[in-house]
Amino acid sequence: MTAGHDTGKWLLGLMSGTSMDGIDAALIRSDGERVLECGESFFRPYSLPERERIEGCLLQKDRSLEAVRALEEEQTLWHVEAVEQLMQKAGLSASDIALIGFHGQTLWHNPADRETLQIGDGALLASRTGIAVVNDFRAADVARGGEGAPFAPAYHAALARSAGGGQETVAFLNIGGVSNVTLVRGELDDRMLAFDLGPGNALMDDWARAWTGQACDLDGEMAARGVVAQEVLSEALEHPFFRKSFPKSLDRNDFSLEFFASRIERSEDVMATLAAFTVKAIGAGEALLPEKPAKWFVTGGGRHNPVLMKTLSEELSGEVLPVEARGWNGDVLEAQAFAYLALRSRLGLPLSWPGTTAVPEACRGGVLHQPA
Repeated sequence: MTAGHDTGKWLLGLMSGTSMDGIDAALIRSDGERVLECGESFFRPYSLPERERIEGCLLQKDRSLEAVRALEEEQTLWHVEAVEQLMQKAGLSASDIALIGFHGQTLWHNPADRETLQIGDGALLASRTGIAVVNDFRAADVARGGEGAPFAPAYHAALARSAGGGQETVAFLNIGGVSNVTLVRGELDDRMLAFDLGPGNALMDDWARAWTGQACDLDGEMAARGVVAQEVLSEALEHPFFRKSFPKSLDRNDFSLEFFASRIERSEDVMATLAAFTVKAIGAGEALLPEKPAKWFVTGGGRHNPVLMKTLSEELSGEVLPVEARGWNGDVLEAQAFAYLALRSRLGLPLSWPGTTAVPEACRGGVLHQPA
């Protein structure tokens, strides 16, 4: 199964999520089934002008073909910088790295119409780094009728297997721009369940930037000073998404900040209500699960918010823990996931399953670009 892959070489993953804060780059070693070692990582933050360039397309301000192509080239070169910085930090050269998994930046995601777009020029990245690149992970799944998200479950299962927890039912809860869950049940990938749950940090981050100029509600301080507007929260939870069965996925823009801002007077109360909305959406997702997990391992930026973590512990059954409790790094888990998925793509192994994206059958994906 692993013929042609030297497990002594590193795999490098790159992730730029819907939070639009920057690029995570991370190194792992794997055989395509288990995680053998986690290496160095690096974060390249976006400058304000860079973030505004992405927002111009992502938030539908300018989605002309010319604008998207220009952004794709710029964004790829930012990823080249992240690769170079990580290699320098780790003391590695291109010959030490077997493959780069390049997620790119999601600009829109509409699986109902079989559309998804993650910009990122894999050929350009391969040419500039001298390393083979796999990108365009989601398109094959969406083209076959899958949701195209979430896409990290295969890696979550690999982590659980590698930690010797294959017989225990556990959940990985990712709170990024949106939140999603992976339920890992035993050793078999086709027994995994995964789906998007609702808003993660995106609405809270947007509100924090608008009112404090900070990238997020640091330590949950703004939410802690506020009072939840229960009527508004109840109305928000009537959104049709929460009535859909899983698997299901979201676009960052499926929930509106204006919905809350127009109904709640105090800015702190808006933040408190947004935090409660994230938690209640996760709780609604747990109610759909066929098995209650013994543990919830929380990854993504949301695990740094004490208000979220405290209320999640009250909302969910099972123990709620940051992934660091198992020795994993929640800041780079998704970047590591795309390093792992790149190898699986190269080995011809599935990246998604009916239980993770509603694709009709186990689905391969990804596009390989060799350096010139």
